[in-house]
Amino acid sequence: MEDANFIVKFLNWLMTFDRKALILSASAIGAGVAMIAGIGPGIGQGYAAGKGAEAVSINPKAGKQATLVMLLGAAVAETSGILALVVSLILLFGNPIVTQEGAVIILAASAIGAGISMIAGIGPGIGQGYAAGKGTEATGRRPEYQSSVIRAMFLGQAVAQTTGIYALIIALVLMFANPLVKLL
Repeated sequence: MEDANFIVKFLNWLMTFDRKALILSASAIGAGVAMIAGIGPGIGQGYAAGKGAEAVSINPKAGKQATLVMLLGAAVAETSGILALVVSLILLFGNPIVTQEGAVIILAASAIGAGISMIAGIGPGIGQGYAAGKGTEATGRRPEYQSSVIRAMFLGQAVAQTTGIYALIIALVLMFANPLVKLL
C-alpha cells in the first residue's frame, strides 16, 4: 500500500509541471533511451570487421572480396541504429506529441515508450553483424562463391531486421497515431 501511495504522490508531483515541459522532458528521455539500440550495430559491425581481418589473414588473395562482403554486411547491420536515430531526431526536432491533445501523462509516457521500443534494435544489429562476419569468413575461404554468399547473407540480414522494423512501427504509432489518447 505504501508503494501505491508513493506512485500516486509522484504522479501528482509530475502534474504540477507545465504540460509542454513535461512532454518535452519525456521526449528527451525517450530520445536518449532510443540510442541504446546502437549497442547492437556496434557489436555486430565489430564482429564483421574481426571476421574480415581473420579472412584476410587466412587468405590474403581473397582480401578484396572478403573486405567487400564485410563492408556490405556491416552497412546493413547499421540499419537498426539508423532507425533509432530517426526516432530520436523526431522526438527532439519534429515532435508531434507536443501538439497532441490528451492526458499529459499518456503523452509523456508515449514519448518515453517510443524511445524504449527502439531498444529492440539491439538484436537485429548483432544478428546482422554475425551474418556479415560469417559471410566474410566464407568469402575468405571460397572467394569464387562471393555472389552466392552475399545473396544468402542479405536474405538472412533482411529476416533479422524484422524486429527492428516492428520497434520502429510501434515508435511511430506512439508518436503520430497514438491510440491510447483516444481511449480516455
